[in-house]
Amino acid sequence: MRTLCASTLIGEFFVIGFAGLVAMQTSDLSTGTVWAVSGTAMLLSVLLCGMLTRPGGVQLGWLLQIGLIASGFVVPTMFILGVVFAGLWWASVHFGRKVDEAKARFAAQA
Repeated sequence: MRTLCASTLIGEFFVIGFAGLVAMQTSDLSTGTVWAVSGTAMLLSVLLCGMLTRPGGVQLGWLLQIGLIASGFVVPTMFILGVVFAGLWWASVHFGRKVDEAKARFAAQA
């Protein structure tokens, strides 16, 4: 699960950065505000890569997905990208757990 989820989070890191660049040009928000929010979200996405196996790591990932979708109020395209990444996050968690279970069964048989 960790590999799939971390891949999704790193993809989000770049999308959040590019969305910050777009928000600087198209919104009425100050540059400092845009980068404070975008930078925090980018940092969270990288830190979550290391927290995935800890309690609450996946739940924090869901909060990041909600924030990504909510960023569509500033950059409308983020509504679509947020939903896409939320779907990728769900798939990463769901199928990652199945892979982990299959690995555990295989290790138990060996």
